[in-house]
Amino acid sequence: MVRDMLMYKTNVWPDWCPGCGNYGILTSVIKALAELDADPSKTVIVSGIGCSGKIPHFINVNGVHTLHGRAIPFATGIKLSNPELTVIVHGGDGDLLGIGAGHFVALGRRNIDITVILHDNKVYGLTKGQASPTLPYGVRTKALNYPNIHYNVNPVALALTSGYTFVARGYAFNGEHLKELIKKAIVHRGSAFIDVLQPCVTFNNIYTAEYYRSRIHDLQKAGWNPVVERLDEAVEKLQGAIKFSLEEERIPIGIFYVNPHVPLFEERLREVLKEYPRVNPANSPIERNNAPVLSSDIFEELFSDFII
Repeated sequence: MVRDMLMYKTNVWPDWCPGCGNYGILTSVIKALAELDADPSKTVIVSGIGCSGKIPHFINVNGVHTLHGRAIPFATGIKLSNPELTVIVHGGDGDLLGIGAGHFVALGRRNIDITVILHDNKVYGLTKGQASPTLPYGVRTKALNYPNIHYNVNPVALALTSGYTFVARGYAFNGEHLKELIKKAIVHRGSAFIDVLQPCVTFNNIYTAEYYRSRIHDLQKAGWNPVVERLDEAVEKLQGAIKFSLEEERIPIGIFYVNPHVPLFEERLREVLKEYPRVNPANSPIERNNAPVLSSDIFEELFSDFII
């Protein structure tokens, strides 16, 4: 059964600038959730600050609009407290790769079953176009008084070397392709990352729709198989994915790397917390015999192996 897309839309009017790439991302996410028949009551979208931070207001699932750079730790707490939830993080390149960069790397190392969607427009759009961590050195967009003096972060390469087990790149104005990437990322068991090239029509006059349209090419149409079929080919596939991530003149989109063989953090957590996930904060009773259960009692039940 495919749910009606309308059930995933709220009555809040999206107030991004006309022509913003965020509209393409929003539509692709809603289509993906509908085609996956995602249960709104068991789906959570977590965002930080910036233009991308507004997206939970527009999608009719559980939404958490958090602090700048802290969407991933919020999402981590949500997922580990209730492993049954589908958790999706949305953040801008400034949010996730600036103040939130340490959390971004940590999620890859842990391989928690969370999907991260990066709205990559290379500027701080909400605060009037300053250079973000993904804007290359020497580039001067319209809001800058002089060319960018910082070297840029490569989101795909960083995700690959941090340990994300699903890494892809999409384009905001290629909605059908992006929708399929989002579906695959959500279904993947493990930390999934999608770098979405998202033109900022107001402040970025360099990386425009025309710029991307003339440069993007599909990795899968070119024959790249990103899936690690056997453990002994993981390094070779990772090296190939990193090589593709460094291409600049022609910009690859599609899936770079998928490794389904890495154990989930949730599975490794079970090795030290014997009752997890059977006992977790989300399913712990709040009362027994008509009396409230103290949080200390829940803590003792969950972490009894560590209490001396």
